Amino acid sequence: MKKKAVALLSGGLDSKLAIRIVQAQGIEIEALSFKTQFNCCNDEAGQAARELGVPVTMLSTDEEYLRVVEKPKYGYGRAVNPCTDCRIYMFALAAKFMEKVGASFMISGEVIGQRPNSQMKRQLEIIDRDTGLGGLLVRPLSAKLLPPTKPEIEGILDREKLHGISGRSRKELIQMAHDFGMKDIPQPSTGCLLTEPEVGFRVKDIFKNQKEYTRWDFDLVKFGRHFRLSENAKVILGKSEEQNLKLEAYYEEGKSSLFIPNNFYGPSALLIGELTEETKDLAIKLLMNYSKKPRVEGEEPVLDFKTGGEESQVSVAVGTSINPVDYQLERK
Repeated sequence: MKKKAVALLSGGLDSKLAIRIVQAQGIEIEALSFKTQFNCCNDEAGQAARELGVPVTMLSTDEEYLRVVEKPKYGYGRAVNPCTDCRIYMFALAAKFMEKVGASFMISGEVIGQRPNSQMKRQLEIIDRDTGLGGLLVRPLSAKLLPPTKPEIEGILDREKLHGISGRSRKELIQMAHDFGMKDIPQPSTGCLLTEPEVGFRVKDIFKNQKEYTRWDFDLVKFGRHFRLSENAKVILGKSEEQNLKLEAYYEEGKSSLFIPNNFYGPSALLIGELTEETKDLAIKLLMNYSKKPRVEGEEPVLDFKTGGEESQVSVAVGTSINPVDYQLERK
């Protein structure tokens, strides 16, 4: 086997340590980091790669990944996090990358028992089986608790220099980081928005009510207040000036309609889906519920309205509002 491995690098402590352990045995590393619709921008992975002295490739997932999230074979965790299915999907992509860069095996920072949705021993076995990588996937932090892999059997890696860590305690990991001279020790984090219940409600709402969806729809689950107006329409309100500007930037003809306060302070609103007199009225009432008085006392509130490439203004009766609780997303 070649002394070259692909390493999955999130930027977290575990993946950094896995690389350091294998580097110490003279193995060339090519790092791979994934950018999904639901994780951070991978600044941590880029910084970690520079610290470790390894090249890193950032790979973005496509809409096939959304199908994995919608119908995971192995189910969800506490929210809408299909962790086992997600790992299988990513390892399968990494296997193709491994062939492309001429590496002969792969390493991961997984620790047995650290994450209940993807790192119990049974789940690691499922991942190995479903990706077909069993003998080529090395987990340096827990290797001694797992069957020997091909790089170990063939003498590319010295099994005695790998580790047998398990559980959720970070004590051994932090000590190892100090031993390697690491100055920046990342705090534990999933880095995935799908583990957050509120995001989970929004993702489930899309799967339940939309026959078709794109990455655009899921970019919008990351911020704002979300309300379901009908089976075919929902509205998102900004929570800050920054979020209002984001919503305005996401306006897309044919997919959404946009409301922007003209002469008063309040949230911008992006209505997604079917625009009817009823959904338009509900969106305006919800917007007004979170608005402040007009800039000029006594003026009738006015909204700038954009839909289908056309722009107009809408006057709103003073005092117009609605109870947002009646339109909150399903909480299960």
